[in-house]
Amino acid sequence: MAGTKDHEETYKAFKEVVNMTASALEKHLKGEESQSVGQKKDGGEATGHQEGRRIVEMLHKKKSELTDEDYVHMRKVVGYVHRHLKQDGPKDKDMVKDSPWRLSLMNWGHDPLKD
Repeated sequence: MAGTKDHEETYKAFKEVVNMTASALEKHLKGEESQSVGQKKDGGEATGHQEGRRIVEMLHKKKSELTDEDYVHMRKVVGYVHRHLKQDGPKDKDMVKDSPWRLSLMNWGHDPLKD
C-alpha cells in the first residue's frame, strides 16, 4: 500500500499529463481515428484504446474514491505519456493534427495540441 505523499505526487502528475476531460476523451474514443492507432493483440482492441476507457473511469471518480490500483494505473499513464512525448510527433506542425502520434496520445488522455 502506497503512502499518502506518493498518492499526492501521482495524482498531481496524472492531472498534468491527462489534459483532456472525461467527456472529450469519451468522444475521441468513439471515433474511428482513435481505434485506428496502437498495438492490437489478436486483432482486438488496441492497448491505448483500452487504457483510454480506464482513464475515463478514473476521471469520473472523486479523488477520495480512487483505489491503490487506480494510483498504480495513473503511474502507468504518466510514464507512457512522458515516453511518447519524447518520441516527438511530425516535424511539420500542420501534420500533427491527424498523426498517429497525436491520436495515440489522445487515447491515453493527452492532447499535445493543448500544450
